[in-house]
Amino acid sequence: MALEQFVVNIRNFSSSGQFEHLYEFCTKNSDVLVKQSAHLDDALATLDLQEHSLGILAILCVKMSLSQNQEVEQLYAQIQEFITECNGEQIRFATDTFAELCHCYTLSLVERRQPMRGIYLLCKAISKIQLSPTQLTSIHADLIQLCLLAKCLKPALQFLDLDITDISKEGGQFDVKYFLLYYYYGGMVYAALKNFERALYFFEVAITTPSMAVSHIMLEAYKKYVLIALILYGKVPPLPKYTSQVVTRFIKPLSAPYNELVSAYATNNPEEVMAVISRHSDTLTRETNMGLVKQCLSSLHKKNIQRLTKTFLTLSLSDMASRVQLANAKEAEEYILRMIEDKEIFASINQKDGMVVFLDNPEKYNTSTMFRRLEDDMKICMYLDEKLRKMDQEIAVSSKYIQKIRVESDS
Repeated sequence: MALEQFVVNIRNFSSSGQFEHLYEFCTKNSDVLVKQSAHLDDALATLDLQEHSLGILAILCVKMSLSQNQEVEQLYAQIQEFITECNGEQIRFATDTFAELCHCYTLSLVERRQPMRGIYLLCKAISKIQLSPTQLTSIHADLIQLCLLAKCLKPALQFLDLDITDISKEGGQFDVKYFLLYYYYGGMVYAALKNFERALYFFEVAITTPSMAVSHIMLEAYKKYVLIALILYGKVPPLPKYTSQVVTRFIKPLSAPYNELVSAYATNNPEEVMAVISRHSDTLTRETNMGLVKQCLSSLHKKNIQRLTKTFLTLSLSDMASRVQLANAKEAEEYILRMIEDKEIFASINQKDGMVVFLDNPEKYNTSTMFRRLEDDMKICMYLDEKLRKMDQEIAVSSKYIQKIRVESDS
């Protein structure tokens, strides 16, 4: 088939509104575009961005897969114009192809170390194929990866802060790799922002995703899950019962240095924790977890200080430094001031004699602010309850669920 005939078919299918047939045609005949790669820009010039979005998408995908360094800037400009101006209704007939274009674009930006320039465009791309704000697409993972590499995290939060209730069916399926990457990268974003509870949740979702084997993404998520849990709770909670057996069986043996760290942390002795960190420093650095490990050590000092508040009413800074194994009274004072600011303890420091006075929590839970907070939390719980009821009803009338129940009852 000649390229001219390919373009004619795009026009005919588009004008008659046969977008499903057009999608199938473009998928089956992509080899025509590959063979005529030198003339693809001429074909693009004859197509209208709004009327022929599906055809242009097919051409851009081939161009992206064959792109040479010298023409990449022109291609970037074409992709930017396409994602910004394309017809969303047409694109939803080829969400897998559209997502593949975004994956290739992301990979190219990562290779060229230009992650910042793709962030806005991928936000736009997600909105083009999403059916609702809480629907997950595979492009989400690309966006969050670029935000992490660019150290520009705020654009990711508009998506991460929404709990996912639906997954986009891209070509009738969804590659689990992008599901895992979304929660893994999302956990990294929240960890960087020190929103450790949300980070722990994201890593837990990655670890507990049903699987027949332990993927590399799940393993790396587990390592960060362990460190975040130590920072938050001083121990690692057991994984939920619905975690795949293969994960619970093999993931711990594959994370030996982190298990040692957990055991050392349980002794409440910073020297033992330091010994483990020193012994495995190369591994922890190579796996880019040394920053979290240092925060684990800092959290151990904080937890040891919190234990002192249950034993003493007053304590000198030098005595505190000795008891929690800090370098000197100045470092102890810095810890106390940070913990007071973060409301982790309630205390005051007498600068004159270097004494710390521990106080009771002044919160009486009877202020308008506290009532408003309780009201907001209750609204969230009511919303989640309603959402669960709707999801339960949808499952109850699902043909797949009814068929499964029937098979189980027959057997």
